[in-house]
Amino acid sequence: MSSNVRVRFAPSPTGYLHVGGARTALFNWLYARHTGGSFILRIEDTDKARNTAEATQAIYDGLNWLGLDWDEGPFKGGNHGPYFQSEREDIYLRYFNRLKGAGHLYEEANGAWRFRSQRKVVVLDDLVCGHIEFDLTNPETHPDITIRRPDGGWIFHFVNVVDDIEMKMTHVIRGEDHLSNTPKHLELYAALGAQPPRFAHIPLILNRDGSKMSKRDQGASIAGYIEQGYAPEAVRNYLCLLGWSPKENREIIPIEEITAKFDVPHLNRKNASFDLEKCHWMNVQYLVQMSLERFMQLSLPFIQKAGISYGTEDALRPVLAIVKEKTKQLDEVPDRIGFFFTEAYSFEEEAVEKTLRAPGALEKLLVLAGRYEASPEWTPEALEATLKATAAEQSWKNKELIHPARIAVSGRSVGPSLYHMMEVLGKERTVARMRATAARFAV
Repeated sequence: MSSNVRVRFAPSPTGYLHVGGARTALFNWLYARHTGGSFILRIEDTDKARNTAEATQAIYDGLNWLGLDWDEGPFKGGNHGPYFQSEREDIYLRYFNRLKGAGHLYEEANGAWRFRSQRKVVVLDDLVCGHIEFDLTNPETHPDITIRRPDGGWIFHFVNVVDDIEMKMTHVIRGEDHLSNTPKHLELYAALGAQPPRFAHIPLILNRDGSKMSKRDQGASIAGYIEQGYAPEAVRNYLCLLGWSPKENREIIPIEEITAKFDVPHLNRKNASFDLEKCHWMNVQYLVQMSLERFMQLSLPFIQKAGISYGTEDALRPVLAIVKEKTKQLDEVPDRIGFFFTEAYSFEEEAVEKTLRAPGALEKLLVLAGRYEASPEWTPEALEATLKATAAEQSWKNKELIHPARIAVSGRSVGPSLYHMMEVLGKERTVARMRATAARFAV
């Protein structure tokens, strides 16, 4: 299915990609994909003093990480570019002269140019907020808007409208904080003789205490989720629920199903409450349920950054399989698997003192090592049976072998299932580690 729907995400590259901006991009992307329309990325970089290349890259990285591919824009091109406002000066001048020639502009003493309001009641039929009437008749409460600064720089209101006209936007889906700007924009559309797009102002994202979410709040930056190792599909799923619901008391929903169900008139009117704990919970659910191949794909950047020499993916795969279920964030993975790939792994001091320094612990460890060396079968079930049989024969408690064995092969007191861990390490390495540990801490 294809349609003439054209929507856009138009961020300013003055900081990191905020959760609110990402949610706006997501809703536009969903509507484009739901209708078979086009999703356009436009960079509103007219503020030269605040724009940075790092912020622009953060926009690309965040959208790509979330899987929000654009149909037109940077790196993609299109028939309605350039897609950077800094490259559209000639277009703005053309529209400026149209307004000026029609008597809609006047110049102030300081050199700024203002748009002369028609002083009417402006009507908006918003797809989310409904029918709204804005009374612009009082110049004290609704002064004429500036569209060009004394230095020649353009103001957001003007270039935003011009770009939406030129890029043939059919719908503008943006945050409710822009609602007060919309009557000004509608006046500009009217003065330019252009048909305005349909507007949909989506609810604000609030903190749990009801305050408006700011860039300084925890969980506000998409870069933070990338760095901490959240699954992008989990964050995307969570963002979908900030203002939209499938009405089925479900939360974990595949993006294909969300795309099929999503429609702008179904967006909630009330503000959305951001709950980082819920997002974290959803991330854990996704990590547990995803395929091992996807888990490995998402884990690899963290493993490689940590400098772990894992050899081949075939060697890495079984290791990841046994840590996957308990992983809450992907940035934990290197610490969970590092000891599998080096014999120079560290030991937790507290575990050594509490367990390995206990009377008879190292002797028991050597007995278990001997039994394992003679074991003909190397499966988790066989390893567990051998340990329990050894303990029973010696009148020891199982934990008197389990705890020293775990610390010997991994250096730590907690981790994956001991028997699965030893299976992955293999007989030779497991026995060697037990004997090396006994020798190391015998003094």
